[in-house]
Amino acid sequence: MKKIIVAALLSVLCWQQSMAQIGTWRNFLAYHDIQQIQAAGNELFVMASNGLYQYSKKDQSIHTYDKVNGLSSSYIVAIRWNQQAKRLVVVYDDSNIDLVDTNYNVVNISDIYAKSITGGKQIYDITCYDNYAFLACDFGVVKLNVSKAEISETYSLGFVVSDIAVENNVVYIKSASGEVFRGDMSKNLIDPSNWSTTTDHPSFDADMTDYNTNIDLVKTLKPGGPNHNMFGFMRFQNNKLYTCDGTSSNNIPLQVYSNNEWNIYQSEGISEATGVSFAGASCLDVDPSNDAHVFAGARNGLYEYLDGKFVKFYNNSNSPIQPFNGVSKEYQLVTNVKYDKAGNLWIMNSQAPTTSLVRYSNGTFTKLNHSEWMKLTDSSDKTGYTNKSNGELGNMIIDSQGFFWFTNNNWILPALYLYDAQNNAARAYENFVNQDGTKVDVTYGVRCVAEDLDNNIWIGTDKGPLMLERSRINNNESVFTQVKVPRNDGTDLADYLLSGIDILSMAIDGAGRKWFGTNGNGVYLLSSDNLTQIHHFTTENSNLLSNIVKSIAINPVSGEVFMGTEDGLCSYMSDATEANAEMTKDNVWAYPNPVSPDYSGPITIVGLTLNADVKILASNGALVYEGRSNGGMFTWNGCDRNGNRVASGVYMVATATSSGEKGTVCKIAIVR
Repeated sequence: MKKIIVAALLSVLCWQQSMAQIGTWRNFLAYHDIQQIQAAGNELFVMASNGLYQYSKKDQSIHTYDKVNGLSSSYIVAIRWNQQAKRLVVVYDDSNIDLVDTNYNVVNISDIYAKSITGGKQIYDITCYDNYAFLACDFGVVKLNVSKAEISETYSLGFVVSDIAVENNVVYIKSASGEVFRGDMSKNLIDPSNWSTTTDHPSFDADMTDYNTNIDLVKTLKPGGPNHNMFGFMRFQNNKLYTCDGTSSNNIPLQVYSNNEWNIYQSEGISEATGVSFAGASCLDVDPSNDAHVFAGARNGLYEYLDGKFVKFYNNSNSPIQPFNGVSKEYQLVTNVKYDKAGNLWIMNSQAPTTSLVRYSNGTFTKLNHSEWMKLTDSSDKTGYTNKSNGELGNMIIDSQGFFWFTNNNWILPALYLYDAQNNAARAYENFVNQDGTKVDVTYGVRCVAEDLDNNIWIGTDKGPLMLERSRINNNESVFTQVKVPRNDGTDLADYLLSGIDILSMAIDGAGRKWFGTNGNGVYLLSSDNLTQIHHFTTENSNLLSNIVKSIAINPVSGEVFMGTEDGLCSYMSDATEANAEMTKDNVWAYPNPVSPDYSGPITIVGLTLNADVKILASNGALVYEGRSNGGMFTWNGCDRNGNRVASGVYMVATATSSGEKGTVCKIAIVR
């Protein structure tokens, strides 16, 4: 019996340690492709997959850098070590600049990033000379004092400078057209007339010396992490995050994250086995009976995997999947794969002459086409529709009533579709009219679809989010609700929710709140009643890697929200989890527990039912704090109802369901 109790306590401890604090961020960056290396004594700074890590020659230790631990931006384009200043110059694609020393200290220089100028301000190259770094930019050259962490001079030359070198007090620059100019630093180089063309110049590739010297060493040991930073499609299942590129245009593998480790699926040798190029995957789904069994849709067909290994390929030679023109094996567009609860795999074949939806069950393929999905035109006038499946059919979900929903994310015919598989009936939503009778001019396509906890269907469009209420669905009505948010400014006026914001991705969390990923506006979190903006994360106010968020997936157990951005994968630990059907002593926990004196974050209780009532009681039974759960989670700030920190002691957590039925009780030990 003692062994069982000890094992249970260890299990709880491990679970608590794996849970991050509410409100914290994590980055999951690739360091696979080494691009630049800079030696700093016994330390090596390595730019890999546009990220940065530091490698110690002394003990082979590795320190990774990202926005969570000090960097100011995410997509690095160049690095250079300044020996005199003992700092690494790091420049990003957004023109931000960081200075990093070997003790992991970071200083930001945001002058170029923040400055509004006419034309571009991209930084292409760096060279260091004495205490200075010279930057090759869209508009000319910037001279940076690395020791003082300030810009000394700017040379606006009127043309793009692509490469730069300094030798014997002379600056050499190469224009985008290939011309080389020289400027003697003894002269006023702010004056463009003091620059002259030359054919005699030093090498612009001298910065490759450290790379060539150390490349064999740093291949020896790399940080763990994903293989690449492309996460356009994500799916969470059985506590595993399954990901793929989402565009099917790059030769990159599927990646699965579980237990803080990445499993990279096979990509090598697939082209040789299939006879077509392997271009990665645009979508995937996981067998509900075996999470090691995965199907992925790609530009040229359907790929099957088992335990991360490629096992079979499906195209027009062994399935109903068709090329867009009936001929080309490189373009047989599988843009959606989705398992149902019965284990049938549903496959969407876009731009195909006679195929749109295929069911794969027990080794047998069945075509289930409907005219609603066969309207793609070969021309751009939108009128001469041919009998070809629509341009980008995908984003399939199966709702609480068993209906299939999917979209056409294509500019020719943006649409939402309902499919009743039981009755083989289809319905198309091609005109988007809101509750006020106003047409919403969806231009580029319906990006995504999700069902909320009230069983309403939401879609993301380039004009914002729209909701199809369940009552309208049941009554065969095609009116969409464009949620109105009151201005609360003393008037009766309201604005449509996120009107005009291009919604690329969305997810509904355990509390019924909506997470919207956008095309350039970061991530929004809206309350379950849709009226309150809880968060708006951007690269400027948070550790979000990019404001272009292509996919969102939520861990239902922990509440961690994963965001696949233009520059890689990051996550935010939210305060809502999927609710339990019931509360028992085995599934309701509090963490951290015990609460140490130096801890100042929230205390979290998980495993609750939806909208559970939670009361924090002192040992004498006095009420200390109370509230309702977000989905299956409740957070307590460790204070009483007056905002004062509670004293050391053991506190009871009493719960009840939203209907008033008593739940379970757990304890929290607090040490002050």
